[in-house]
Amino acid sequence: MIADKKTYLRHWAELYRSDLVNNIMPFWLEHGLDRVNGGVYTCLDRQGTLMDPTKSVWFQGRFAFICAHAYCEVEQRPEYLEAARLTLEFIEKHCFDERGRMYFEVMADGTPLRMRRYMFSESFAAIAMAEYARATGDKHWADRALEIFLSMRRFMDDPAMLPPKYLPAQECQGHSITMIFINVALRLKKVIDHPELDAQIDKSIDALRRYFIHPEYKALLETVGPNGEFIDTCGGRTINPGHCIETAWFLLDVAAHRGGDKAVEDLALQIFDWSWQWGWDEQYGGIINFRDCKGFPNQDYSQDMKFWWPQCETIIATLYAYLTTGEERYLEQHRRISEWTYGHFPDHEYGEWYGYLHRDGTVAQDAKGNIFKGPFHIPRLMITGYNLCQRLLEKEGE
Repeated sequence: MIADKKTYLRHWAELYRSDLVNNIMPFWLEHGLDRVNGGVYTCLDRQGTLMDPTKSVWFQGRFAFICAHAYCEVEQRPEYLEAARLTLEFIEKHCFDERGRMYFEVMADGTPLRMRRYMFSESFAAIAMAEYARATGDKHWADRALEIFLSMRRFMDDPAMLPPKYLPAQECQGHSITMIFINVALRLKKVIDHPELDAQIDKSIDALRRYFIHPEYKALLETVGPNGEFIDTCGGRTINPGHCIETAWFLLDVAAHRGGDKAVEDLALQIFDWSWQWGWDEQYGGIINFRDCKGFPNQDYSQDMKFWWPQCETIIATLYAYLTTGEERYLEQHRRISEWTYGHFPDHEYGEWYGYLHRDGTVAQDAKGNIFKGPFHIPRLMITGYNLCQRLLEKEGE
């Protein structure tokens, strides 16, 4: 049990804030921001040297969002807004095709390289534009964010834009787009009042309940049939604890925005409790990558590794669960995951965090970024964790 909760929360609030403004943001502004072409590079080695000039398009939106979000929530530093502006201008100039779909990878100068069937580039561009509108008051960016969001919804229903992942012999749907729509719609609601945003949040929550929650396995599954059917394959049995825990705090965010929606809170806490049980590694600590709901070996080659982002999402979720319920077990879980994460991921010599650890917490490879890891989950943890600690301190009467 944590005896002095105020001291504990003050410690983590200050650590999150200091790590953000003195470590994470300077690392990416110095080594990642492309001041020639605009946008951000993410393929950096341990010291921040550029390994590959390919630009991950979803990270253009992610980085612009983080810069604007840090400006709004932590400290109004002009360099944050300038980085967001340069990146958003790169997105608008280079990252859309003639149909309005976004690429997944482009070259340093914006020349297109790759298109994927997923909607994540659009998702992060939309929240970046909404947050930049919030930071600057520029309505153009709010309108543009809504335009992208509405386009995403149309693309989801158009096989020509978003072909099915599998052939009709095994129709399926994925949890990831369902959960990301919740966060995108809620972020846009910070600056836009539009009925389609609430409609999407309700639709996604309904889909989680009806399709992806499988109480017989005490799990939220990543892939199910079109009507929630259990698919008894390696892919269909996969549990991704990090994704599930991220969904849980997205739902707690929705409930808080609505002034306390008990049904949504209960759903979120059930998902979190199940997913902690699946994800927490009792032998070594930390959140493991993948589990099989029937206990078979998971087929993913990284199944027992510890990636950076599930730890970040779990830290946020434990704080949000404690804020919502006041139950001390969530604060104890926050202590366990935070101490493990801060004990293994930060690079105290060259800055930023490692991304890929073996199950026992040793470093698997020491690059600071690639097309999948960059300035998003870690700084979002620090911004959100800082604010949740502040809210908890206010609740404690400080």
